[in-house]
Amino acid sequence: MYFYEPSLGHGLPHDPLNAIIGPRPIGWIASSNQAGQHNLAPYSFFNCFNYHPPIIGFASSGWKDSVRNIVETGEFVWNLTTRDLASAMNETSASLPQGEDEFVRAGLNKAESRLVKVPRVAESPVNFECRLSQCIQLTAANGDPIESWLVLGEVVGIHIDEALLQEGIYQTARAQPVLRAGGPSAYFAISEAQRFDMVRPDARK
Repeated sequence: MYFYEPSLGHGLPHDPLNAIIGPRPIGWIASSNQAGQHNLAPYSFFNCFNYHPPIIGFASSGWKDSVRNIVETGEFVWNLTTRDLASAMNETSASLPQGEDEFVRAGLNKAESRLVKVPRVAESPVNFECRLSQCIQLTAANGDPIESWLVLGEVVGIHIDEALLQEGIYQTARAQPVLRAGGPSAYFAISEAQRFDMVRPDARK
């Protein structure tokens, strides 16, 4: 077994942590500042954390525009990244001057949200309108603060392309979501061929 202590370095060509914890959903986060300038950025540390109310969250290494905007306004939108939108999503990861619009850079259209002021990615087949519930600065085990922030938001509105619903059930593979993997460039897609089903023990009773 290869063993290392992260505080001492991994000794490998690339940090394996985010390859092991993966593939991971992409937090493609739209936000706006108080002046109405829009921002769109992908975050690979992203997931869903609660059903009722639905809570999603992403972690930002550094106090970036997305975090600043969300803390200012209390709102954001998550947009599903699909295979067709992968290149556009990647473009929105570019380091742009504050206030420059990633929607424009990536050639994406904005769709008006219903419950928040932040626009949605019109081309994305699924969007979550969110209101900020918590913004937490992470700490190490010894209590020292880390320059990373966990942003959690309650999903207050959900948009789903009806083509992704079959008899009312959302079809994950049909959306062709893109997931982030390890290394500097690895991503994965989901296909129906990779699906398998299991029933939880409590549900068999």
